[in-house]
Amino acid sequence: MIDHVHDLASVHDATERLLLAVGTLDNAAVTKASRLPGWTRGHVLAHLARNADALVNVLEGRPMYVSGAAREADIERDAARPLDVQLADLRETAARVQRVGAAPADWSRTVELRGGVTDRAARVPFRRWAEVELHHVDLDVGYELEDLPAEFTEREIGFLAARFDGHRDVPTTRLTTAGGRTWTTGGGAAGDPVEVGGPAAALLGWLAGRRDGSGLTVTSGTLPALPPL
Repeated sequence: MIDHVHDLASVHDATERLLLAVGTLDNAAVTKASRLPGWTRGHVLAHLARNADALVNVLEGRPMYVSGAAREADIERDAARPLDVQLADLRETAARVQRVGAAPADWSRTVELRGGVTDRAARVPFRRWAEVELHHVDLDVGYELEDLPAEFTEREIGFLAARFDGHRDVPTTRLTTAGGRTWTTGGGAAGDPVEVGGPAAALLGWLAGRRDGSGLTVTSGTLPALPPL
């Protein structure tokens, strides 16, 4: 069962970790490359701030973004800002998410996200949690997939497994963590079922497009090539 209050608290904690880490950087470090192709750390920070605004839009019944082009333009516009401006923007937009999340609302309602994707309002805080945690890793400031909270890692594996469920390019794939948790995904592509196992962080990295799967063990078939998220 989704607990949006719990997830909002987790978003707050994750944001504080990220702000603390980013606060140790300087202006020059913000201009350095992140782990995302073509993006500096400044791009990642700008995206996080604008994503917070976008999810507030979703929760308040407005379109998530005006358009895809406007989303990209806003990130480019804000990427080169100095560190203190980036930090202030992140704090202000994070606080806005918390304020909207604390307001009385029907959390069972359906909301529309980017590209026509729909979800329950109650899942929006978890989506924000994923943005903060994964992009903290993308910043390349010493926070790794192995450092993610165990609860988040397992829930995000489940979320991404559901996202690829039935995908026409992914054969039936059974995922198993070293701790014994299992999920099944894919199923839209022909071929025998594939068994993939390994540490939870390695599974998450592969599903989220952050790692190539080299830390995983495939006991039947070959590791599927996952489509981009």
